[in-house]
Amino acid sequence: MTEPRRRVAFLLSQLGSLSAARFADLTKAAGLSPQDAGVLRLIAGEPGMSQRELADRVGAVPSRVVVLVDSLESRGLVVRTRSESDRRNHALHLTEGGRAALAALRPIGLEHEREVLEPLTEDERARLGELLSKLASGHGLDPEVHPGYASSPGGGARDR
Repeated sequence: MTEPRRRVAFLLSQLGSLSAARFADLTKAAGLSPQDAGVLRLIAGEPGMSQRELADRVGAVPSRVVVLVDSLESRGLVVRTRSESDRRNHALHLTEGGRAALAALRPIGLEHEREVLEPLTEDERARLGELLSKLASGHGLDPEVHPGYASSPGGGARDR
């Protein structure tokens, strides 16, 4: 009997789409988009980063990041201040509202992970995590940045 054709990459793609759609639904209920969530997390991890640094980190064109930051700023989640080291740049910081939004995302992320991994045992979850980390690292992916930024509406690094 022949071994069934392996379609691991296809299954990863299917699960990635399912997972991304479900996360978008969960963040929408919190009044945020997945991109909002990612940007808030990055700014929280590196307070004072410039818009240019944020654009480089997420692999998006600067104009796309300006739109994201404008939206977060208009909702009172992020504030831009002049950089003390380079007055031409703006430093990005979370506001109290931004920190509260980020805190509200934590249980959403935990619920999302629980739902996606529910069919697996604890040991299987741990092993899958190790294997996916190895694959991501082997492909040079930043574990803090979703590559969807670069291909989301507004254009990305590959569209330059």
